[in-house]
Amino acid sequence: MKQKFLGVLLLAIVVWGCSKKVAETRVFFGGQIIKPTSENVTLYQGNNVLDTFRLDNNMRFQKRYEDLESGIFKLEHLPEFQSVLLEKGDSIWVRFNAAAFDESIVYSGPGASKNNFMMELLLDFERENDFLSSKFSLNKEAYSAVIDSLLNQKKIKWILMDSLNRLSPIAQKVTQASYIYPYANKKERYALLRGAQWTAAEDSLYFDYRKYLNFSDNDLAFFDPYINYILNYISQKALKKGEAYFLQKQSTDFNFRRLEVLNDEISGNLLRSNLARAIAFEEILNFENHANHDRFLQYFATINSSPQYLAEVLDLHSDISGMERNKPLPEIELENSKREKISSNTLLGQGPTVIYFWSQTQMSHYKGTLDRMKILQAQHPKLRFVGICIQPFTEVVAQVQKMMNVDADNQFAIVDFEKASKLWVLTLLNKCIVLDRNGKIIEGFGNFSDKNLDLLLNQF
Repeated sequence: MKQKFLGVLLLAIVVWGCSKKVAETRVFFGGQIIKPTSENVTLYQGNNVLDTFRLDNNMRFQKRYEDLESGIFKLEHLPEFQSVLLEKGDSIWVRFNAAAFDESIVYSGPGASKNNFMMELLLDFERENDFLSSKFSLNKEAYSAVIDSLLNQKKIKWILMDSLNRLSPIAQKVTQASYIYPYANKKERYALLRGAQWTAAEDSLYFDYRKYLNFSDNDLAFFDPYINYILNYISQKALKKGEAYFLQKQSTDFNFRRLEVLNDEISGNLLRSNLARAIAFEEILNFENHANHDRFLQYFATINSSPQYLAEVLDLHSDISGMERNKPLPEIELENSKREKISSNTLLGQGPTVIYFWSQTQMSHYKGTLDRMKILQAQHPKLRFVGICIQPFTEVVAQVQKMMNVDADNQFAIVDFEKASKLWVLTLLNKCIVLDRNGKIIEGFGNFSDKNLDLLLNQF
């Protein structure tokens, strides 16, 4: 009897040990959204979609992964997104209010602490922005001292967090990067804007912090704080003595130089390709340089090693060409105020039209846009003004529009943002599109808040 009991106990220990090993290799990720602005949640691995979840009736989503590589992922609930670190053995539940995305994100479960730490840092950085802006007029020594002091505060927080959680090497790297590179970026931006006349000796002293940084870390190739820093580092290196950054950044030649710096100084194929992609997108989205972009793309193709990224950049170039003057507006699917699916072509042929955009997560922006629209409408009564929400309508929208006395007949919503944003090249919420009476494009890349729009509309 005793031998039988020992056998059962041994079997139980073996099974428990095996199940524990399986659990340590799995990753569970799920969550719940309050006041969602979309029916879906998307999880990206790198720049590729890993999963798209449709929210259930309780506004929840979840999935267990049997073999997921540890690293940085991106959680997207349009129009917002945030980085999340997932490792083998994690079982993470995320909860947030889509109306206050960053401020409301809370993670729970094994693996939550590192992600909550990064979110806490992000909110700290947002609170510090006004303070650091007030210090921008300081000389470089004083400004560096302010940054170093804030950096040291975050380092102390990190040491405490690491001691309580026994972080893995990858979690240590990412969480440290989440406070080191934002402050390095502040220093790099200061140099970009104020260091044009510095001597070589001054450069050497100011940029001493660079020797502690890594310029070839593929583990961080899709981590925004790291990528933002490296891009500004490249820009600073590409800027010639005496040049003003804000003037040069608008030129195709400057982005050529940025690619040259990338080619000479950054290693790691994954990182290099992602950075080259980012620089190319910045240049291609500078619509005023469109005539120079064929030449730029030829050089980009020699630097970039990713066929996928080359295809993406060429597609964007083609999409921009599709929004040029005198071309018909590309067709997308919309939703009207009655929740009926319609073609965007139904907006055409009703006289000259101005299309502006808004988001249900930025209602203060919507109110300001409506105020601007009413002024323009009074000045240009022959024009039709059409508002398009970038997310499908929710129940609250109709109530809000009624309270704001909005003409629902001229309000529509995008059904598939991914497709629509590609065809209409939607990169800014302030974007507007101006069409003639036949639905042909007069301005495909207008800015609804720009005074130059008034001059354009005066022709009607």
